[in-house]
Amino acid sequence: MDEFSYEMPEQSLGFLLWQVTNLWQKYQRAALEPLGLTHVQFVLLASINRLNQQGTPVTQIQLARHAHTDVMMTSEVVRTLEKKRLIQRAPHPVDTRAKCLSITPQGLEKVKQAIQIVAEVDHNFFASIPEGSEHFAALLRHLLAER
Repeated sequence: MDEFSYEMPEQSLGFLLWQVTNLWQKYQRAALEPLGLTHVQFVLLASINRLNQQGTPVTQIQLARHAHTDVMMTSEVVRTLEKKRLIQRAPHPVDTRAKCLSITPQGLEKVKQAIQIVAEVDHNFFASIPEGSEHFAALLRHLLAER
């Protein structure tokens, strides 16, 4: 049988990936709930923090590219993070249509806590991979690089 046959859903790599992703997200969601963050809010907040550390202005478009997220969804989450006072938007120094995103002190404290929580969930979730998580991570990075 062809390796991409879909006669049985459990043989579909996409279906298996979707199931594993949903399970992983369930654990992340539960772990981040006490901080009042969704996982996507955490990812974008951590990404803003990381990009801010590089010293160049960060726009929503750059954030969406960095996180591989939909631009419209990124915009909605950015508004939510701003309402929560975890980030702020300021005029871009060159592009008058764009806004620069930066993390607030409250956002920095929140992201530091969240990074520890997410790392622990990841460690526990992926610890049982037979060949180790580095091999799995390399395969995932390969898939991302192909796109």
